Formats: sequence, C-alpha cells, structure tokens
Amino acid sequence: MTSGGNSKDFMSEINVTPFVDVMLVLLIIFMVTAPMMVQGLNVDLPQATAKPLNTEKEHLIISIDRDRQIFINDFQVTIDFLGEKLIKILQGRTDRSVYLKADKTIPYGMVVQVMAEIKSAGVDQLGMVTEPAVLKKINDARKAKS
Repeated sequence: MTSGGNSKDFMSEINVTPFVDVMLVLLIIFMVTAPMMVQGLNVDLPQATAKPLNTEKEHLIISIDRDRQIFINDFQVTIDFLGEKLIKILQGRTDRSVYLKADKTIPYGMVVQVMAEIKSAGVDQLGMVTEPAVLKKINDARKAKS
C-alpha cells in the first residue's frame, strides 16, 4: 500500500474517520435508548398466574397491603419494630438489598415512612417492585371485560 502516485514509501497513518463515525453512531444509539430503560413506578401489583422464576438466592421483600399491614416476606410486623427486625435479619446476610412493594392505594406518606425505616436499618440498596406497563394494560383490559 503506497501513498501518492509514484512513491515507493508505505503509508504509516491510520484513517480514524471510520472509527469516529462508528463511535458517534453508538453514542446516539445509547443516548436514545437509555431513557427507555427506566420503568415507571406503578405499584398496584396483580396476582401472578405464571410460575415464579427460579433464583439462586432468596430476596428480602417488604410489602404493604391495602389494609396498611407491613410484612417482611410472609411475616407481619408493625412499623415500630420494622427497623429492629431488619437489623436482626441483615446481620447474617452479605447481600444488604431489600425490595419494597406497596399497594397503589397506600398514602405516599406511609410509603416514605417505611422507606425511612428500611434505610435506617442499614440497607444498602432499596428497590421498588413495579408492574411492567404491558402487563398493566392487559390486566386493565381483563378487568374491563369482567
């Protein structure tokens, strides 16, 4: 490969234009798709009819039902003792993440109060369990037919 007309010297420069073009296209793709990955916060969770997914470890889930009762997995607890129970449960765990799910009829203040108790117990990551928008539309359509 030579550069120029009659020169016998080899070209030692790299053409970076294709690399820059590819990087700009990837940047645009990521900028467009990143906002689409964020889910909304819809917490009116329906009963699942599908089999549960097999997971390697059991997740710690805090639930608030329509009657404002708080549960750690399947065990009922009051908000006064939620922090103490979580501290005791998390002592033997290396994974300090907790998932919170609450009915949509629960007042925002109560959800924030439960979140504060969870965080004060030393939880590193607090995730919110939500229903995907597609399932919400299917369930709403089924309720309308009934």
